[in-house]
Amino acid sequence: MKIVFIGASHWHLDLYLLPLLDLSGVELAGIADPDEGAVARLTQRLGCPGDTDYRALCRRLRPDFVFALGRHADMPEQARFLIEEGIPFALEKPCGLSAADVEPIAGLAARAGAFAAVPLVFRNGDFARYLETLKEEGDLSYASFRFIAGFPARYRQAGCDWMLDPSLSGGGCTINLAVHFFDLALSLLGPDVRVLNATMANHAWRERVEDYSVVTFERAGALCVVETGYLYPAPTSNFDMHYALRSPRTYTIAHDTQTVESLANDGTSRQWPSLTTNVPHYRTFVGDVLRRVREGQPPLASLSDMVPIMRLMDEAYARASAHPLLPASPVLVAS
Repeated sequence: MKIVFIGASHWHLDLYLLPLLDLSGVELAGIADPDEGAVARLTQRLGCPGDTDYRALCRRLRPDFVFALGRHADMPEQARFLIEEGIPFALEKPCGLSAADVEPIAGLAARAGAFAAVPLVFRNGDFARYLETLKEEGDLSYASFRFIAGFPARYRQAGCDWMLDPSLSGGGCTINLAVHFFDLALSLLGPDVRVLNATMANHAWRERVEDYSVVTFERAGALCVVETGYLYPAPTSNFDMHYALRSPRTYTIAHDTQTVESLANDGTSRQWPSLTTNVPHYRTFVGDVLRRVREGQPPLASLSDMVPIMRLMDEAYARASAHPLLPASPVLVAS
């Protein structure tokens, strides 16, 4: 399989690229990025062709699969091009700035029968599969997900300053980090879930995007709280995280990135190893998505799955904007 990366200056590049290079039967055929300097650095590092025009590169190389990264604002046009060219692809989250961006490309992909995967990578892991089993107990009552990442300055250090420009990124930690947990909220509470309230602020770093966010979801009295931020003094891929869920017979806690504990109502408990952050699952995602393409299977998560997530995202930003705590510049959600 000939593989191409577009928007390759994205800080997630190595999460996809390094697992890909370990696979047999695949070839890194080329990379593209609008930044000429990034193209020069990456082609020298990887020894493959590069171009600042992803359309020209893809038409020249005719790849079997494309990993589409890059600026959030550019993602809908990338997807549209790949769908029209008939090239299977995976498009980084959030696939656009708003639901108004994502719905048209999801519809276009569905009508074309395109392979249009989205790396909602928690779905590739054992923790999300465990959460699915909780539904067998009946309705979930409460869930909370705390996921605090490193400082926003890391995006400048990675050459991705656009992440701190809401017109190009759509926002800060909510649209970037919370998207995984919005997906889990939909899975746990069902399609009728709504945003009850949302609070966002940029007090820590005074950037134009939020560095802290709390979003509460509700469905028939059941609540799910998603807390994200850019506050943790730690390297990339390290998080201050804690999850807790109350189901009818069980209280579940994710203590850290590798351990889950389940306590029954009688107080008995069991613990087991589990990968509870997104980072390890990118390796699984890469192998899985390419296998699905080869075998003619649909992706585990597609552009259609991003539509309800982005509708909730729009709701969250609208709720936060109603009581703004971003004095430097309100978060913009563009279409």
